[in-house]
Amino acid sequence: MTPEERSRCMAAIHGKDTRPEMIVRRFLHAKGLRYRVNNSRLPGSPDIVFKKYRTVVFVDGCFWHGHKDCRYFRLPKSNADFWRHKINLNIARDYRNDVDLRLLGWRVIRVWECSLRNSKEREASLEAIYNKIISPHSNDSYTISDTPGGIAAEPTESYGKR
Repeated sequence: MTPEERSRCMAAIHGKDTRPEMIVRRFLHAKGLRYRVNNSRLPGSPDIVFKKYRTVVFVDGCFWHGHKDCRYFRLPKSNADFWRHKINLNIARDYRNDVDLRLLGWRVIRVWECSLRNSKEREASLEAIYNKIISPHSNDSYTISDTPGGIAAEPTESYGKR
């Protein structure tokens, strides 16, 4: 791609109301859950906020948030240093927001775009998200991602590991 084509492609990607986010929101609304979107009063403006459950959901794109070992995350070959730096800053910001939210008493669920790509994985991921939201409150944070042997909500081992 030429720099102009790359710029046009990257500029066309929006941060709110993305397709994966809408899939999650429609599913949870159909299950009877009510929520707010993009609450700017909370750190990181979570994509979905469940005040009743003190839970927030971030729907992260694999490229923009640096999903490790994901087949959909690949640094562009041109200007690789710029993109590496930009994505590392996004990862650091996500980490900081997770810590801040947990310190405020919120549970954090991160959903990766790749777990919503095909219908079988999508179903399992969405059910895992729903079950994690309505489960009794705990202070654990969870990541919904593509794991071998199916999709599951797994506790994050420490703040920075994904």
